Amino acid sequence: MNITGSFLSLVPAVVAIALALLTKEVYSSLFIGIVIGGAFYAFDAASGFSGFLGHVFNDGLIASAADSYNVGILIFLVVLGIMVTLMNKAGGSAAFGEWAKEHIKTKVGAQIATIILGILIFIDDYFNCLTVGSVMRPIADKHNVSREKLAYLIDSTAAPVCIIAPISSWAAAVSGFVTEGENGLALFIKAIPYNFYALFTLVFMFALVFMRLEYGTMSKYEKALKTMEEKSNRQDSAESKKGSVLDLTVPIIMLIILCTLGMIYSGGFFTKMVADEGGKLVENETYLDFIGSFAASDASVGLVLGSFAAMVATSILFLVKRTLKLKEIMECVPAGFKAMVPAILILVLAWTLKSMTDSLGAKEFVAGVVKGNASALMNFLPAIIFVIAAFLAFATGTSWGTFGILIPICIAVFPEADNPLRIISISACMAGAVCGDHISPISDTTIMASAGAGCNHVTHVSTQLPYALSVAGISFITYIFAGFVQNPAVSLVFGVALLAATLAVAKKVKGEK
Repeated sequence: MNITGSFLSLVPAVVAIALALLTKEVYSSLFIGIVIGGAFYAFDAASGFSGFLGHVFNDGLIASAADSYNVGILIFLVVLGIMVTLMNKAGGSAAFGEWAKEHIKTKVGAQIATIILGILIFIDDYFNCLTVGSVMRPIADKHNVSREKLAYLIDSTAAPVCIIAPISSWAAAVSGFVTEGENGLALFIKAIPYNFYALFTLVFMFALVFMRLEYGTMSKYEKALKTMEEKSNRQDSAESKKGSVLDLTVPIIMLIILCTLGMIYSGGFFTKMVADEGGKLVENETYLDFIGSFAASDASVGLVLGSFAAMVATSILFLVKRTLKLKEIMECVPAGFKAMVPAILILVLAWTLKSMTDSLGAKEFVAGVVKGNASALMNFLPAIIFVIAAFLAFATGTSWGTFGILIPICIAVFPEADNPLRIISISACMAGAVCGDHISPISDTTIMASAGAGCNHVTHVSTQLPYALSVAGISFITYIFAGFVQNPAVSLVFGVALLAATLAVAKKVKGEK
């Protein structure tokens, strides 16, 4: 029996995820998954031990770390780590924490501020996770919001917000998977009202905060906050006391503006470029517009250019203001790099595990299952696609890869552009992919949400899982309803009512306990 293209192709990812949740140790769990993937590949190829070593290290770890897109993301992580260290060194984080202590009076206010900031930074999920984390961490600590809860709020305003924002790297990615000459961005916008998981996640977060409701393992961490508060006080005392709120807000604003410019620059906004028939950018007489440049952007390149420019500008600002000396700024470079090493290591291992499952044909196996059963139960298909997309994204740690597999299948199953089930199914694919990405321990967004909040990665996954699964269950039922009703407004009302009932039951059960 060939392992490639069979259900066994998903075993490496499933084993890695299961081990991570059981042992609470992510590095060895990911590596064991990689080893299993390499062994399966060598067995199928009959390449022996040398083939196993070559696939794990040459084709896996080294290739993943050397991939140009991945390298760009790693550089972006390092630059953001340096910027966070600069702002801490300058006293900006401490000053902002003091300002927030005066203006944000409650724990509810701190959480709502985190959610709103996460919604406002909708350009890219990587950028969102680390920026919101660095800004809101001192405020969360001041108001006894656990790092686990902060990580959940960050993670839930990253991919779920980007997938309903027409101007984002995610909209550009989805547009690129529409291969029939149709306007991909227009299709993305039509799908937004049916993206139940993303929309319900936002409603769910606000409801949890205002109802002061915690359940599952999150409750334990929300109660154990005394040592965290002391740690925050020690951290603040180590920072410069001459800093001001502007030493945090100005660099963050520059980062947002310059990363936006970097994104549209990489998409040809400032250059006479356009995509040829093969999808490659070539010189042309007309400039791409703002939305068009986002659709053609390279997030890896754009974020590196923007973040590096922001880092240089921040360094110059602190030198001119005499907030920091040149030597102090240079000391922040290795310190910022060191702060990002755990996230970088997990990312490289996660990318390698993904390459193992790709080489075993996991995507093709799932695509075949969907195609083979698409004709039956047509009205139930959005709900089925939601579950399949969630499982695939959970097992592989990538929502974009899931888009690439399932969106063309949805278009092929529903070729008529005016068929409501076509839009609902595409939305279900995007929602399911975001759901799986949200709860997967090997998802890069989940990893960076942990890094942004300063939270143990496996703890973050286990604490947010009950919340994410609650929203996933509500979304699944709503997709069944939408498959028959085929009306976005009615479906949303039904789903929100179901969500409210779920929260009411959870509140009652919690109260009885």
